[in-house]
Amino acid sequence: MPVEFISAVHTDAGASGPAASSRTGLDIDHLRRYARALDDGGFDHTLVAYHSASPDAFQVAQFVATHTERIRPILAHRPGVIFPTHAARALATLDQISNGRLTLHIISGGSDEEQRREGDYLDKAERYERSDEYIQILRKVWQADGPVSHRGKYFTFEGYYSDVKPVHGLVPVSVGGSSQDAYRVGGQQGDIFGLWGEPLKETAEQIAAVNAVADAAGRPHPRIWVSFRPIIAPTEELAWEKAHRTLGVLKDQARNTELLRHYRTAGRPANVGSQRLLDIAERGEVHDRCLWTAPAVATNAAGASTALVGTPETVAQALLDYVDIGCDLLSIRGYDPLNDAIDYARHVLPLVRQELAHRAAPAPAPAA
Repeated sequence: MPVEFISAVHTDAGASGPAASSRTGLDIDHLRRYARALDDGGFDHTLVAYHSASPDAFQVAQFVATHTERIRPILAHRPGVIFPTHAARALATLDQISNGRLTLHIISGGSDEEQRREGDYLDKAERYERSDEYIQILRKVWQADGPVSHRGKYFTFEGYYSDVKPVHGLVPVSVGGSSQDAYRVGGQQGDIFGLWGEPLKETAEQIAAVNAVADAAGRPHPRIWVSFRPIIAPTEELAWEKAHRTLGVLKDQARNTELLRHYRTAGRPANVGSQRLLDIAERGEVHDRCLWTAPAVATNAAGASTALVGTPETVAQALLDYVDIGCDLLSIRGYDPLNDAIDYARHVLPLVRQELAHRAAPAPAPAA
């Protein structure tokens, strides 16, 4: 499979600049401009994130699909919010609207506090079990030639059939996380597996853990999606100056409890992915070529928060380091989202693609 790039749409122009990790509303003109910038810039996918306080992800994904030509929305979805038969029909409809461009990203939920805001009181292990069952139901409905029934631990229904099917028969399913439960569900069910940006050694270990589960289940290895927040500038010195300015804004934002009241949970994060980022940060601020962990500390590792800092050439080489260990979906979104996406499209994506094309080119024939 080719190496592809992922971004993430932001719905609110008011949350621009380094504080944009906290969205506060819906600005339709900004969302349209953002989606088109990603489409025109050559990104392959864009995450449509989910949070209990954010604009509805299904409707945002549909908006993105109808205002772009080629970019593929990756719709983040919590299995506890919508019954799976309804979700199967809604997802197939959205896939039809997008002409087969939809990908589904299952988020089982890493925070009990956040899950309970929407009435979900299952514990983490149960949420992953539910996700496994949920994905199986979606595929069963999408592939059914007639009515299907199901009796499981979390869902029961009889005689369900949907007239609408995904364009290509199935919608690709992504699973993410850093726990053993996540590896299990991702390896057994995922077409894609998502990781946050950790050092190369730890990332390779996580890939191996997911692939081992897939091997045991007799399934192909999921494609690996890894996420970073690059900070680029024309020189290394300017890039690090920009990085520390960004960090200052993130720290100021972290002190604004009113701004973050819906998006930040209290205390040390409950999810393993955030815990891992914070533990890695304790071991050092910079890892490998240019992986910077300070933003994870400033944000309490609330989501994908580690940065790659340097010139476009340095960041492109760092991304290629991850390609070399098995990552072929590279998620890059900045702390100044729209402006950074435009800069990545101009300065980073072409460098990575040029190097990959060079690697794939046949060697010249020896001179006679």
